[in-house]
Amino acid sequence: MEEKILQILTEDNRSFSVYELNDALGLKTVDELKELLKVLNNLEDNLKIYRTNKDKYMLFNNSNLRIGTMNANKRGFGFVDIEGEHDVFIPPTDMNGAIHNDKVIVEITSRHGLDLEGRIVRIVNRSLKFMVGEVYHKNKKCMIKLDDDKVKINIEISKDEAKDLVDGHKVLVKVANKLKDNNYKGEIIKIIGHKNDPGVDILSIVNELGIPDTFSKEVLTEVEKIPSEVLPNEYEKRRDLRSLEIFTIDGDDTKDIDDAISIEKIDNGYRLGVHIADVSYYVKAGSSLDDEAYNRSTSVYLTDRVIPMLPHKLSNGICSLNPLVDRLAISCIMDIDLNGNVFSYEILESVIKSRKQMTYKCVNKILNNEEVPKGYEEFVKSLKMMQELASILRKNKIKRGYIDFDLDESKILVDEKGIPKEVTLRDRGVGQRLIEDFMIVANETVATHIYNMDLPFIYRVHGSPNEDKINEFLRFVSLTGYNIKTKIRDITPLEMQRILEELKGKKEFHIFSNMLLRSMQKAIYDSQNIGHFGLASRCYTHFTSPIRRYPDTTVHRLLRTYLFNKKIDLNTVNFWEKKLPILADHTSKMERLSIECERQVDDMKKAEYMSYHIGEEFEGIISSVMSFGMFVELPNLIEGLVRVDSLKNDHYYFDEATFSLRGVNDKRGYRLGDSVKVVVVAASKENKTIDFEIVK
Repeated sequence: MEEKILQILTEDNRSFSVYELNDALGLKTVDELKELLKVLNNLEDNLKIYRTNKDKYMLFNNSNLRIGTMNANKRGFGFVDIEGEHDVFIPPTDMNGAIHNDKVIVEITSRHGLDLEGRIVRIVNRSLKFMVGEVYHKNKKCMIKLDDDKVKINIEISKDEAKDLVDGHKVLVKVANKLKDNNYKGEIIKIIGHKNDPGVDILSIVNELGIPDTFSKEVLTEVEKIPSEVLPNEYEKRRDLRSLEIFTIDGDDTKDIDDAISIEKIDNGYRLGVHIADVSYYVKAGSSLDDEAYNRSTSVYLTDRVIPMLPHKLSNGICSLNPLVDRLAISCIMDIDLNGNVFSYEILESVIKSRKQMTYKCVNKILNNEEVPKGYEEFVKSLKMMQELASILRKNKIKRGYIDFDLDESKILVDEKGIPKEVTLRDRGVGQRLIEDFMIVANETVATHIYNMDLPFIYRVHGSPNEDKINEFLRFVSLTGYNIKTKIRDITPLEMQRILEELKGKKEFHIFSNMLLRSMQKAIYDSQNIGHFGLASRCYTHFTSPIRRYPDTTVHRLLRTYLFNKKIDLNTVNFWEKKLPILADHTSKMERLSIECERQVDDMKKAEYMSYHIGEEFEGIISSVMSFGMFVELPNLIEGLVRVDSLKNDHYYFDEATFSLRGVNDKRGYRLGDSVKVVVVAASKENKTIDFEIVK
């Protein structure tokens, strides 16, 4: 009956009463009607359908209703985060009792270009579990002030648990039973440290999101048994590549080195070697170490520290491709023609020895400025050959539709106490692009090989964007006064590439590029190959970073199973067919959690940085316009809010037609992409917010 109901609601795009559904299903008896009500309640509980205030039923997909997570703001408004769609702004009057992190049903009430506005119609789930807060004492009671002040509850700690706590301690607390009104009992899970101790601010966010920052004794005991150097018997059955000129290129402070490269000139092109740390050799399936790596799924990189997926003895030691020591690797050696096509390749177990740990900074000096830093002299020829090949590979990618959004990233520099001293743009020079190009071709080669064997595998996929969203984006661009000549017929990577090309050179390009990216789906891990839209790749995986990504470790494990150990029996295939969909879903979720943690830490550190610049003036560009104000982005990507009520020289209102704030007298007002001068009036590290005002 469920299937029939869903079919009726899908085919006839409207809402149905119980009796209309009863007739459409051809039900005759009272018992059948009772069964219908039971099924409808079940579908409603599982959020497949929605019951309106007039007791009619409709599909979520056929309505303006969506399910998402509330991100509340202490000022009373919020945004509902809907997976795969744009966030929905919720005004204070339409919050309907929802608080931060509630799972909610939101009705989209209006659209302003790509910006959506809505109202909360139902709270599906309220999840108050583990929170981080600061200890304080009041009226002889130990209380917790939550870091997340969007959650408006009071937490009291028992006298027994409070004896080791002092004011200013940051703690992870479990929200237990409700006492009365808005008061809850709390249980201390962990003392993170004192709020004035260096690094406690970052660890508070890490703990709030449930990311483990220590390893269990069981895991560390297993790690101690792993050797610190390659053992004599481990050279057997591996290709000895130690005579090759192999080296690594990474950031200045990188300690976990996954990948090394080598190159040779051959008659009709180049022989590129991409040599990746053989992590799965040391991290055995079924071990506590492997279970922990799976649970974490990824390393998390936070300003001045790394929360690693693997303990340092592995990530910085035996698994890291450190210079001048033997290391076990899985190598993908590819012969690539002058058009950038791989025409022959090998995937094999190897032993390598990196000749040098290079940095992007030094490599960029050689390739950009013909300046050779000390110690790099013998590698110049190879680096220039690599630059030639990288250029060929990039042209090939662009020809097929590779989309380069060319987005800048900010880099936050802190002192030894974790205090931010500078926020600048992260360098993405020729060295960074070279490594990116080489890793992409290796990932494609490995994925294509297993795909052609028709065996279970884990892919990195990126689905085609929704045509309506792209058209919304184009309509939005036209509102800002630009006419895009590209007409969307079929959504292809080449079409997206052409749109970006048309927008390049415009002062709002950075904003448009970000918006177009947000209009597309997010890349995820999947056991089914649908290709990677953004890379214009038919077949793609993550093979090159097994120290910091569990899917890559899994890819290595599958290569060992299928190619090196030749295990392709029915039991093996059935095992991986069942395991990989669950693994892909889990690692995709943990990747999103890692990104959220990095974003929150960056927002906090940027707000802390700007708190030292109150009263100073900066040039910026209007990056977003809302009914309550506008966000201004500085050249280093720090963003702050200019509230509409701070614009004292006129009365401003939000004009949907031009996507601007227009004044009664100032008809042009403020538009997206306008250059403005702002002064910093407030910055809150605790709330991760920055407030600007326009300099008159």
